[in-house]
Amino acid sequence: MKMLWKLTREAARYKGLYIFAILSTLCLTGVNLAAPKVLSAMTGIVEDGMEDTSFLAITRLALILLILYLLRIVFRFLSNYLAHKAAWYLVGDLRSRLYDKLQSLDLGFFHDKQTGDLMSRIVNDTRDFELLYAHMIPEMITNVVTFLGVLVILLSINWKLALITCFPIPLILFSGVVFSKKVRPFFKASQKCMGELNAKLQDSLSGLHEIQSFGQEAYESEQIREKNFEQVRAMLRALKASGIFHPSVEFLSSIGTVLVVFFGGYLAYKGQLSVADIVAFMLYLSLFYTPISGLANLLENLQQSLAGAERVTLILDTPSAIQDAENAQDLGRAEGSITFENVSFHYSNQIPVLKNISFSCKPGMMVALVGPTGVGKTTMTQLISRFYDPIEGKILIDGKDIKGLTLESLRHNISPVLQDTFLFNGTIAENIGYAKPDASLGEIVEAAKAANIHEDILHMPEQYKTKVGERGLRLSGGQKQRVAIARAILRQSPIIVLDEATASVDVETERQIQKAISQIAGKRTIVAIAHRLSTIRNADLILVISEGEIVEHGNHEKLMKNKGIYYRMQIAQQTQTENI
Repeated sequence: MKMLWKLTREAARYKGLYIFAILSTLCLTGVNLAAPKVLSAMTGIVEDGMEDTSFLAITRLALILLILYLLRIVFRFLSNYLAHKAAWYLVGDLRSRLYDKLQSLDLGFFHDKQTGDLMSRIVNDTRDFELLYAHMIPEMITNVVTFLGVLVILLSINWKLALITCFPIPLILFSGVVFSKKVRPFFKASQKCMGELNAKLQDSLSGLHEIQSFGQEAYESEQIREKNFEQVRAMLRALKASGIFHPSVEFLSSIGTVLVVFFGGYLAYKGQLSVADIVAFMLYLSLFYTPISGLANLLENLQQSLAGAERVTLILDTPSAIQDAENAQDLGRAEGSITFENVSFHYSNQIPVLKNISFSCKPGMMVALVGPTGVGKTTMTQLISRFYDPIEGKILIDGKDIKGLTLESLRHNISPVLQDTFLFNGTIAENIGYAKPDASLGEIVEAAKAANIHEDILHMPEQYKTKVGERGLRLSGGQKQRVAIARAILRQSPIIVLDEATASVDVETERQIQKAISQIAGKRTIVAIAHRLSTIRNADLILVISEGEIVEHGNHEKLMKNKGIYYRMQIAQQTQTENI
């Protein structure tokens, strides 16, 4: 009931459509209840013997019956369409809200989540709300009103026979409660399996190049088949329970019909029930048991809908670990100074990543982070943008604690260029302009020139209208990096983060990227992570990180003179280059 109440609040914004749909449903039910009464009246006229006025009365009743059937078409259309319209708008809203919620969650939320499963929640699980609001709720209202209306009519015809008719109802309700408890876990398991199947499909399709390269088509096919039939088996377990429940409800309903036929015949034999009343009772009897028989379908659909709703609301109710403070301030246009004060950090596994990190840089400086893989360099850059918050210490931008700033204004002042550059499946112009949607083509071209990618673009078939493919598949690694740099330059953020911007490119492309970086050096604050030390020789401040701590700091000349870790890294890379 708690879940149903929460879902009802979600649908409240479309209450106008639902009210008209419910009114149409009630009118439809009224029409359905009136029709047997008209047929019973016709039977009574025939039973009493036909006279001159009898045919006129039958004609009048036939016209009333025709009007009722026409009204039934109108009310059924309004009931179905308005309920579906409200339900699908709700589904659309929920999908948008779910996506917006995922965008607002901190990166820690996604550490143990699979993209395919999240997609399944947005697309598949939200669709179950349509089943709930467009089918189940209108049917439930119809069934309840029909059941109560028919019960009143049956009691008015013959109260003894009506009470006998109700004999199977407690048994049906009890079996429905048992069924609900048994089948819901099966539907939850089925939807969980569907999410896992989507996750595996997304993973496999993204890694198709690797699958074919290493000849693992058969292995991956078996993995997909296993996930596929795991979902099938879970669904079949739910349908097996339904397959037992549905015939049971039908059998219990049939017992009621048998009792009515037997006792109704007995009452007619005793002269306590007229032929017209028997006809009316039998006509209403089908209406009486139809909603009870429909209970099986309603309960099955309800459990399926609630299983999906739980997966949706689980995300909607998840609080983000990174949120604006209550009185967060707008940073405005930052100058670009960055200060770390005794910053320590660990992920959910509690293993320390950063330990008491402290440093400071002025606007326009280039700060380089160097050290082995996994020592916390990327984590430091993510802390600057508040993708995570420090466990201890604080980070300042222009002397302001970033926890007291709005996320939007903070991140607007920072532009990232990552090692694994992500490009959207659009044109080059669209990808460069993504950082500034209102940018003119001239501004995009200027940014491309500053990033040393303009000449490459001019040699492409459609130049700036060239499609880059999914994740930039049609571009080389160096071209993708320079498009990302152009995107960062176009945004004109005072702080630029370069995370291994030259790690996966050849020497010539590295020179081009270095030239692009040199053009913005001094104009923006640059935080650069680099394994290739040649990229950061001109950095104002180099921080050598080891096991989460700053073990050396200074410029290139100072660190070379100290002959410490940085010196040994430099010599090792020079030797490696000479050997090549």
